[in-house]
This record gives sequence, structure tokens and C-alpha cells, in this order.
Amino acid sequence: MMDLTLSEEHEALRASVEEFARKEVAPVIGELYERGEFPYEIVAKMGAMGLFGLPIPEEYGGMGGDYFALCLALEELARVDSSVAITLEAGVSLGAMPICRFGTDEQKRRWLPALAAGERLGAFGLTEPGGGSDAGATRTTARLDGGQWVINGSKAFITNSGTDITALVTVTALTGEREISAILVPAGTQGFRVSRKYSKVGWSSSDTRELFFDDVRVPAENLIGERGRGYAQFLSILDEGRVAIAALATGLAQGCVDESLRYAREREAFGHPIGSYQAIQFTIADMEARAHTARLAYYAAAAKMLRGEPFKKEAAIAKLVSSNAAMDNARAATQVFGGYGFMNECAVGRFYRDAKVLEIGEGTSEVQRMLIARQLGL
Repeated sequence: MMDLTLSEEHEALRASVEEFARKEVAPVIGELYERGEFPYEIVAKMGAMGLFGLPIPEEYGGMGGDYFALCLALEELARVDSSVAITLEAGVSLGAMPICRFGTDEQKRRWLPALAAGERLGAFGLTEPGGGSDAGATRTTARLDGGQWVINGSKAFITNSGTDITALVTVTALTGEREISAILVPAGTQGFRVSRKYSKVGWSSSDTRELFFDDVRVPAENLIGERGRGYAQFLSILDEGRVAIAALATGLAQGCVDESLRYAREREAFGHPIGSYQAIQFTIADMEARAHTARLAYYAAAAKMLRGEPFKKEAAIAKLVSSNAAMDNARAATQVFGGYGFMNECAVGRFYRDAKVLEIGEGTSEVQRMLIARQLGL
């Protein structure tokens, strides 16, 4: 018999992050979001809680937990705000995990403790201005010259890449004909330029920038994993990341339910709370069903991942279902709130702005359908 009940450890983590999000994030994130400010104090507090080190081994300063623990934390954070959640997701899944999974012992010892503590952030430079879903169309190059990699090119839409605490960016680059490798570039390296923050529709308190590499030189030992295996490595990192993004999207979908329930009990129309009307009841019931289904999907993907079984199809399903749920619930919640839902000061207004990118980032919905079809043998 399958049991979806969380273990005591997982439930304790979930409850602590839920309380943190409610008490520490909710009261301040609206103003930070409105000003487009990065939440440095919140990140420091999350670091002190050990959230950035959840799936990182204790020997490198982490908590020694599993990836599902990170997913639970992401869901609870995203119930309140997605900018904070994506900062954690990208910092761990894209910033630290390539080093944790494929780095040398020396690379792990040097970089992981500060990343696990949330004192520094890492980023992953994959997407380019001319290649998003088609990640194989990488144009950035890296050639060996006297024991150093010389990197030239640019990357687009890179999360956590330009904060005051960003330590590194792992960059995918062509190191030969049809050969993609991953190379670690420390922040501040000569020739490595970070653009101004994008003006985004949503995720206004997260850091997203374009990166430029002009004869950037780093030591040959900054190669992450095997030469020529950068593409395969990134695909496995993205499979894990899709489960994490699915958890984040589930959190946003559930947050829309939370806010709508509260408002439906408080707001009156025609002499009664709007929650007494069947139209609102059915809307919120559908929202809860979508959030519940999304949660089951990412739980199932995470379960296979933790058992060491192939989970590519389940990760794609979870990402597709949960991002759809987030978008649909954000739209529905905005309708429940009416005019107030169109105000940025309202949480569901932020949810509405934040939801769309979940159908794009870490693999578009179309890419997820391609992956599912391929796993079915089509």
C-alpha cells in the first residue's frame, strides 16, 4: 500500500518553512517586490536555517538531506512568494548541484560550504540569446591555452548571476566540434561582465541577468565533470530541477487557494460572504483540485528519483501539470479578488505575474510534452 504521509523529519521541515514564510517573508516581500529589490536579509535567514544546504552532504557543510526536502521547502515558500522560492531553487539546483554531482573533491571543498550556508550564491549559464529550448545550439566557446580555458560568448536569463553575494557561474561552452563542456567561472573574473537586471513581468525580487564573456581566462581545472559531457550533465541537472520547479509551481497554486479562501470568507457582496455563492465555491474547489493533483505529480517524480529509478517522464509530467495549475489558479484567484486582484499590493496580483514564467523556465511546456512523448516511444 502506498503511503503519501510525510516522515517526521520531512513534516518538521515543511512546518518550519511554512512558519518562516508566513512570519518572515509575507510581511516584507510586497515592498521588496514593488521596488525590485533582492531579498538579502531573507536569503541570509534561509541560509541560517540550512535551506541552501538541504541536499548537500554534511562533509561539505550541507544538511545531508534528500532532494525531496528541498522540494517541500520550495512549495511552502512559493505559497507566499515565488521570487524568494526561485532564489533558493536556482541557488541549490542550478548553482550548487552541478558541483555537488560532478565536481572534484577540491572543487566541492572550495565552493560548497559557502553555497550550502547561503553566504554565497551560484548560477548556471546555459541559455543564450539565440538558444533557449534548443540548448544544443550553444555558441559560447572555450578553448585551452596554456593551461587555461579562454571563454567567449554570452548567456541570457541567468538567475542569481549578479547579486552582491554571487560567487560563481557554471557555464556551458563549446570546447570542440559538437562538444559541450561545463566550466566554472568565479564572479569578478577579468572579461566576465554582468548586465543590469532585466525588467521582468514577474519574479521582481529575484536576480536575472545577461552575461558576457570576452576572452575570460580561468584555470583548466575549473572544468566541471568530464570534457564533452557538459550537455549530458546539464540534462540530468534539469531533470532534478524540473521536480523542484514543479514543487514551486504547486506552492504558487496552493497559495492562490489560501488567499482565495481567506478573501471569500471576508468579502461580502449582495449581503453575504462571496464564499456562500456556488460560483465562487466551484472556482475554489477546482483550484484546490489542481493544486492537489500537482502535488501528487511532483511527489511521484521525487519518489522515483530518491529510489534511483528513471524519472525523466515523471519529472516532465510534474513540471507540465504543476505549471498549468499555477497559471490556471493565478487567473482564477485574480477573478475571485476582482479589482483588488489587479493590484500589485495584493498577493494574488503578484502570483498572477509570477505564474507565467513557470510554463517557460527550466523547459517550456512544449519541451515537457516532447519529453513525455519520447518516453512513451513516439
